[in-house]
Amino acid sequence: MVDELNNIIDYLKDRINIEPDIGLILGSGLGVMAEEIHNKEIVDYEAIPDFPVSTVEGHAGRFVLGELADKKVIAMQGRFHYYEGYTMKEIVLPVRMFQKMGVQRMIVTNAAGGINLNFEAGDFMIITDHINLMGDNPLRGENIKSLGTRFPDMSEAYSTQLIDLAEKAAMDQELMLNKGIYAAVMGPSYETPAEIRYLRNIGADAVGMSTVPEVITANHAGIEVLGISCITNMAAGVLPSPLDHREVMKIAENVKPDFISLIKSIIEKM
Repeated sequence: MVDELNNIIDYLKDRINIEPDIGLILGSGLGVMAEEIHNKEIVDYEAIPDFPVSTVEGHAGRFVLGELADKKVIAMQGRFHYYEGYTMKEIVLPVRMFQKMGVQRMIVTNAAGGINLNFEAGDFMIITDHINLMGDNPLRGENIKSLGTRFPDMSEAYSTQLIDLAEKAAMDQELMLNKGIYAAVMGPSYETPAEIRYLRNIGADAVGMSTVPEVITANHAGIEVLGISCITNMAAGVLPSPLDHREVMKIAENVKPDFISLIKSIIEKM
């Protein structure tokens, strides 16, 4: 992994001039945030040797570097998922890149199904904690000491300081923010109503198929994390209508202005 990482970093150094402080991982339908970045430098995933490519609709598949709210950022416009067939180490390779590039803080976003009955499609949820039900962990296998400790603490996987900052940013933008626990499952099938009842009973407020591997790795790497879910649909059994990825994309499109203003305000306060 270290050799692979070094090769990727060497490749990027020849093509970019920006040293980012903040990393952004943009989920389904939320990649539009990268269009707000100024003085862009763009690197397509497929151009990077031995790098995964995103195969899901709504994921552009490129890194966008530049300036956002007067901060130097690198945005991952499209992520990788376990259900696409990638290994956990491939999924979190961009976070390892962030680590090697000196990124100190990371904002990770996703489209999620609402489990909490008080939520509605189009709501935003600050992730306060997560439940890993993916059946795997990106740190499984040999630990590389130069990347992090063998047994990283996860008692504050999502930075309380950044959560407070996000709440203040939402107040400034007059946006309502929910807070809750995100459950990660393998996918790609949506959950059954029985599974959603189970997730609700164990304390989950939203469910999705991403984010947790990246957050575990970021904590291992010593990167401070803020997680934000866009509730793009209510989970199975909450409403009578069937679930459809096109509806997810539609809701993400509808919340685009609020999402952009929220992330910008958060980054301004960092």
